[in-house]
Amino acid sequence: MNDKFFDLKKEKQDRMINAGLHIFAMNGYRHASTDEIVKEANISKGLLFHYFESKAGYYSFLYDYATRYAILELTSQIRDSKVDYFSLHRQILRVEEDLLGQYPYLYLFLQSCELEDDPEGLAHLSTPEKTVKDYCISLLSDADLSSYIRLTGREEISELIREVKLQEMRELFPTGHPVSDYTTKMTHTIDLLQRLSSAL
Repeated sequence: MNDKFFDLKKEKQDRMINAGLHIFAMNGYRHASTDEIVKEANISKGLLFHYFESKAGYYSFLYDYATRYAILELTSQIRDSKVDYFSLHRQILRVEEDLLGQYPYLYLFLQSCELEDDPEGLAHLSTPEKTVKDYCISLLSDADLSSYIRLTGREEISELIREVKLQEMRELFPTGHPVSDYTTKMTHTIDLLQRLSSAL
């Protein structure tokens, strides 16, 4: 982590983080422009490089920060994962709503890192002890499926929900929709899947 960066005012930190999450998420490492990032963050390129030295250093910082912050929030807000499977999905969604309220492109950025194929970008991604995706899979593996005794394929349903979430984020956030629209749509999706699973 970059200790000097965290001496900045929180509002400026968030501007710099959000600009990077957005531009890298939408363009990938190779095509992300530091000119676009500093314009969106309303800072100078010199200031960006003062704290992160290079585009690669900034990218590495964002990946580490987004991973750690998301897992910290999930860990602190979800104390018991041995609850009903779909109830746990709703708990995860509430944590996501808080995270996305602060960093709307956090999950799309993390997905873009998963898909990254640029050698320079890949070389600067740290290997975390656990990714956010892995952490959620681990949480959901403990959830109670006893109400859905004929339901098989827990992993497939979890992956389906994850893919729908990412698709909703891709559609909603670039067009300026509030996070509440995302939460409403995903609550409806989870409710529907629970009803369908109960009917199996």
